[in-house]
Amino acid sequence: MTTLSPTPLRNAHDIAVFERSMPLAQRLGASSIYDVFVASAGNCPDHTALTMLMTGAADEEPRRVSYHELLGLVRRCANMFHAVGGKRPGVAYMLPNLVETHATLWGAETAGFAVPINFLLQAEHIAELLQAAGASILVTLGPHPQLDIWQKALQVKALLPGVLLLRVTPPSTPAMNGVLDFHTLLAAQPADHLVFGEPGRGDDIAAYFHTGGTTGTPKLVVHTHHNQLAAAYGGSVLTHMSDSDVLTMGLPLFHVAATIFCGLSCFMSGVHLLLMSPAGFRNPAMVQSIWHIVERYGATMVGAVPTALGALLEVPIGDCDISGVRVGFCGAASLPRAVGERFTQLTDKPLYEVLGMTEAAGLISIDPASGVPAPGSVGYPLPYTEVVIRRLQAEGLLGAACEPNEIGVLTVRGPTVSPGYKDPQQNQGVFVDGVLNSGDLAYKDADGRIYIAGRSKDLIIRSGHNIDPQMIENAMATHPAVALAAAVAMPDAYAGELPVCYVSLRSGAVAQADELQAHAQKTIAERPAWPRHIHIVDAIPLTTVGKIYKPQLRLDATQRLLAELVHGKLGLAQARIEVAEGGKRGMRVTVTLPAAHADAVLQVQQALAGFVFESVVAVA
Repeated sequence: MTTLSPTPLRNAHDIAVFERSMPLAQRLGASSIYDVFVASAGNCPDHTALTMLMTGAADEEPRRVSYHELLGLVRRCANMFHAVGGKRPGVAYMLPNLVETHATLWGAETAGFAVPINFLLQAEHIAELLQAAGASILVTLGPHPQLDIWQKALQVKALLPGVLLLRVTPPSTPAMNGVLDFHTLLAAQPADHLVFGEPGRGDDIAAYFHTGGTTGTPKLVVHTHHNQLAAAYGGSVLTHMSDSDVLTMGLPLFHVAATIFCGLSCFMSGVHLLLMSPAGFRNPAMVQSIWHIVERYGATMVGAVPTALGALLEVPIGDCDISGVRVGFCGAASLPRAVGERFTQLTDKPLYEVLGMTEAAGLISIDPASGVPAPGSVGYPLPYTEVVIRRLQAEGLLGAACEPNEIGVLTVRGPTVSPGYKDPQQNQGVFVDGVLNSGDLAYKDADGRIYIAGRSKDLIIRSGHNIDPQMIENAMATHPAVALAAAVAMPDAYAGELPVCYVSLRSGAVAQADELQAHAQKTIAERPAWPRHIHIVDAIPLTTVGKIYKPQLRLDATQRLLAELVHGKLGLAQARIEVAEGGKRGMRVTVTLPAAHADAVLQVQQALAGFVFESVVAVA
């Protein structure tokens, strides 16, 4: 077994010893993303790097790519991008999960820089991102019966005529004027060397990842080669990845967790990646076949966002042999404790919660997979990374470090931290003297493990999808009847959080919720950001300085949700529901039942178990 950490790391002491024994630069032995693929191809050339599943059926003959072949694809792509885009080209891509997507991403970072694009965005917003990043090439999927990626790509081309379109299509697809064929150009390039000299490395920009909202000035996070290498290395050693591991990979490759923890970390260690169809775990066939796939391909690591993991755990294991699974991973959104407990019950293996952030190259902390996970914890900081929980002072300023178990703001310093946003004006309050203010509320226990208690910023995370509430608010403000709009997160047992919007109307104006909902769906670019509910209220709560006071709205959204669940669905109309800020998970819910309904305690507990807030069910 080949691993980056021959001695498994189990706790904070092991991590500290590991850090002191050798500098990170010496451990990495690489300064370029390209170096990772050269090293892996040298160490295990014939080992499978990627298996591309399309159906998950027992008789499927999937495409397999060895580490030697993957290095060749990365070289060909890098050479192609240099040939059509010149020196250090910016390469954006809108692709589902394919072997070509990996080749594009890592080839782009080798020749220039990558710009991963969420193809669910609308065309005009994609064009804004490409323009802001300075991308000159767009690699995109050709016409597809279910996906509208190609149609969006043509719209982007119309908005940005100077962008070169490279189309990934089957060989029989007719040529199109003004569009370059990906596979034709790829085949013309050598696979055994780079034609342009040295690849990007060190502090060179490897990628721009978009984050936050999609209206106004795009927010692009800078990733250097060093950032990504440090994050990937830390993820690999803490999880003790090796060339005997096989990982089920269902995240989209525009997501930073997919590219770093479920990508680069694995390639550093010789892991065999199972690409769970182009749609990942959004493909019902992959979900329903999961345990058969685990058995058939000998998966040792199972990873997913909480919503997808919950769906996987609904599938009976039956007589499938999943004894090869050694560990499960979950990230991108808060994990409901009930989901973690169910994973361990079904698999008899631990589930580890990963904390990541685009501004920290996708990884901040995780419990060592060779140790015992602490329920509710996102583990210890990556090696060579410093995480300090600091007191939140007036006007949002950060103070001294918190004591153990004291809730404060999580800050990060170290080699994974991005140099900042492409637009330096957006750095204020986030990047300060090399320190990243994560916006997360958290605390550490006496052993140094990290626990997330909520967020000081207002980001809404729906199934791992980051939604900027300002995007919703700006769209709603364009309705002529709306005076003020405030979007907040409502807890959801499946998605973790869903966006809801509170609206106050202009004096004398009249509007109905369904009319406002139609306006939202017409004007909000991202479908996941469409509000689940729009509440028309007399007034939106404001602070003394006139800012919207969102904590009160979040409590109200939760109160409404629980009234519908407990009073309505469960039929417990006399139950008293109290929602308050605080607790280790940011919100406390107390449901008090009258004595006559004491026998419903377990029923209510089960109904609340899927949410991430703290809950207590009592009898009056």
